Amino acid sequence: MPHNAPQKKLAATIRHAASIALLLAATGCTGSRSAPTPENFTRALNDFYLAHPDCLLPGIRFPYETSDKATTAQMDSLVQSLLLTKDEEMSIHASRYTVTTAGARFAPHFCYGHREVTSIDSSTPLAVVNGFKETSVTFHYTLKEVPVWARSSAVLAAFPDMAKAISQPPTATTRLAQTVAGWQVPD
Repeated sequence: MPHNAPQKKLAATIRHAASIALLLAATGCTGSRSAPTPENFTRALNDFYLAHPDCLLPGIRFPYETSDKATTAQMDSLVQSLLLTKDEEMSIHASRYTVTTAGARFAPHFCYGHREVTSIDSSTPLAVVNGFKETSVTFHYTLKEVPVWARSSAVLAAFPDMAKAISQPPTATTRLAQTVAGWQVPD
């Protein structure tokens, strides 16, 4: 066998492996986390929502004061659930809410669970946005780890959007961006 034979055989094997890898990548048979599949969309959405729960009060800090009747009714439902206390300032017709010891676990945003995707209903064709391929995915989900206080009749009545999300599998649409590491919800 000539001296160059092992090197030529190695080079041919590398070329053959590279061509197979390119063929698999071109046909989408790599099992890649960045392939536009319902399984990959589900994984990306579940990862995102596990770290981003649904909350009643995303922009509020405590102590909190309000004179708005609708907001007062919502806050009063959390008082009934023993998550907040209420002090009324009659001279200015305002209510001041502070977090109780029991409410401290959920304050300040009072998150009531995280979404878990149950089905991917559709996705838009891929389009390049800010240098990444993106799609909008429509899906059904259920809420997981819903606390007891969120199921109280007073809170359900005061927060109808939350009540609807808890009682039936809602749908949502979210944009996903394709990255080398897989699909992600863009910032």
